[in-house]
Amino acid sequence: MTDLHPLTAGAASAKGVLYLQFRLGEQRFALDVREVIEVLPRRPLKPIAQAPAWVAGILAHRGVLVPVVDLSALGFGQPAADRTSTRLVLVRYRARHQLGLVLEQATDTLRCPPGEFQPYGLDNAEARYLGPVRRDAQGLLQRIEVDDLLTDAVRELLFPPVAVQEAP
Repeated sequence: MTDLHPLTAGAASAKGVLYLQFRLGEQRFALDVREVIEVLPRRPLKPIAQAPAWVAGILAHRGVLVPVVDLSALGFGQPAADRTSTRLVLVRYRARHQLGLVLEQATDTLRCPPGEFQPYGLDNAEARYLGPVRRDAQGLLQRIEVDDLLTDAVRELLFPPVAVQEAP
């Protein structure tokens, strides 16, 4: 996974976009690496009381507290398998936050034009983060839309608005 640095816009359009591939159970998914900050080994997390079961906890990383979501638990109701290839991937969420994602078998990349991912014709209002799909020799690969991962209620729980203090 040494090719995680995005290319310049011109080079990227000529060669395609780089995606980090991973699995949730037996299904294949991909993240645009331009959203990826860092790929880490799985680490212990501090649980968050009263959070949905798919919120894995909080990670203290480089002076920042980062909420972490287990994508397998979110999508399929089963926590990610504890494998050596299970990673904690830090991503940019809505341009101003960091969000951690627990991803299984997050060890491969793919470069392809974004247009190879096509809509699959289902309006899945409960899982808006499930983006278009790409077909290849291994089957279907579905893109995850990071900015659509959290509902409003969970976003407010994980990223509470900062109170502005008035001057005396």
